[in-house]
Amino acid sequence: MSENLSTDPTKIALITGASRGLGAALAEGLAARGWHILAVARTTGALEELDDRIRKAGGSATLAPMDVTNPEAMIQMVKAVMGRWGGVDLWAHTAIHAAPLSPAGHIDPRDFAKSVDLNLTATSGLIALIEPLLRGRNGRGLFFDDPRAGQKFFGSYAATKGAQIALARSWQAENAQLGPQIEIATPAPMPTALRARFFPGEDRAGLAAPRDEAERILTALYGD
Repeated sequence: MSENLSTDPTKIALITGASRGLGAALAEGLAARGWHILAVARTTGALEELDDRIRKAGGSATLAPMDVTNPEAMIQMVKAVMGRWGGVDLWAHTAIHAAPLSPAGHIDPRDFAKSVDLNLTATSGLIALIEPLLRGRNGRGLFFDDPRAGQKFFGSYAATKGAQIALARSWQAENAQLGPQIEIATPAPMPTALRARFFPGEDRAGLAAPRDEAERILTALYGD
């Protein structure tokens, strides 16, 4: 992990899928609030661009160009975070695989396997690894619902995204009294690369900006 650390950051946010879209917008919004950002994503260049924007605005970040589907890499990351900070105050999980739209009877097995691997299996593994980090600082987990069940051609995405949220809701219920507190937000449609895969060529004028959605979600969680 490469670092640009503030002296003693008050709050630590771990964002998986931080390089673009809502993940990047959350990172910038939290950094503007004085949080230190642990940004995890596979795309090094996009992470570096995020870091440049955060630093230009006076914030700080640690970059972790890693694949969340690699259990060994995630174990090492969590050990490093625990050793450096003792935990995190927020884990926002925005990493997702958007399989191409397809009739249910024609879903590519490789795409479906990748959807299961990232959207469900990796999420389950991350919950187990990150739960101690959240408990170490009385933190929160944050997931993002995108209900597509029953919509034509969304079978691969809807099944695995829905399963991810079902897992998050169970984790939420299990920790309702002792924590960590688990939140599930439903963002408005945004002009992200993920949405462009589903709706190529759509008029994006009426879509919500990721930065605006990030601010709305963060204000609901933490106030202004």
